Amino acid sequence: MNASCSFALPAMAAISAFVVLTADATAASLPERVTFASADGRTTLVGYVFVPEGRHPARTPAVVMMHGRGGVYSSAAKGRYDASTLSKRHRQWGHVWARQGYHAVLVDGFGPRGYPSGFPRFSYDSRPDELNEVTVRPLDAYGALAYLRTRNDVIADRIALQGWSNGGSATLATMSVIAPGITAPTPSTGFRAGLAFYPACGLKGQFADGIKLYAPVRVFHGSADEEVSPRRCADLVAKSQAIGGDIQFQLYPGATHGFDDPSPSRQDDEANASATRDAISRAVAFFASVLKP
Repeated sequence: MNASCSFALPAMAAISAFVVLTADATAASLPERVTFASADGRTTLVGYVFVPEGRHPARTPAVVMMHGRGGVYSSAAKGRYDASTLSKRHRQWGHVWARQGYHAVLVDGFGPRGYPSGFPRFSYDSRPDELNEVTVRPLDAYGALAYLRTRNDVIADRIALQGWSNGGSATLATMSVIAPGITAPTPSTGFRAGLAFYPACGLKGQFADGIKLYAPVRVFHGSADEEVSPRRCADLVAKSQAIGGDIQFQLYPGATHGFDDPSPSRQDDEANASATRDAISRAVAFFASVLKP
């Protein structure tokens, strides 16, 4: 496998996706706060639903979004945890999908378990097992999937999954044929596809020989990631391909962890800005290929 392998994207998708992400998301309406059950059978999760923007059919595809170790809220939330204090990255990605004509639900899996502000960098070994990205967070993803299927404005078998960092790791585990929360998954009964942005690919050692996937997955990483290893992810992707997985890896030279964070601290770096433009374009094109009839 070539670590810098690519997949097709239309030029217009590249332009429109970049315009969407860099638009002022605060000008758009806030997402609706909802609650629903995790597939763990005991946790009531909080979700934030972005609805399709512009003209769209009565029923649309949907995307489940899984946050990273910092949680869904801005670091400036200061104890106010609601739709108005969602992080800029999550808000803007929600509007990316809404402007593609999809519903999108951002799942807060940390807040309902007592950790609304998430965790600092390099805290992996001190996080409680109740937030395990391999055994617990996939249950939250499937809880969100079940919730979306109760809505009469969502196409029940056209739902995809996206995650960042720890949520990207959870996405990889969720797309496995042995994921908790679902039996014998297929793209129709589970998720149509997955996007994993800069995940940590150790995955508690449970996929040392690769992940047997039930639907296609695309992984995005920066070569200058300062938190997790892109080399380890490239290796996991290669092993997963070897056992038949439809999974591809995109490596961005010089891009850091969280390269798609729209804050100036990230986007003033040209490697991050370039990676962001390209990754959004690829993400939009990829989900269109699996979600739209």
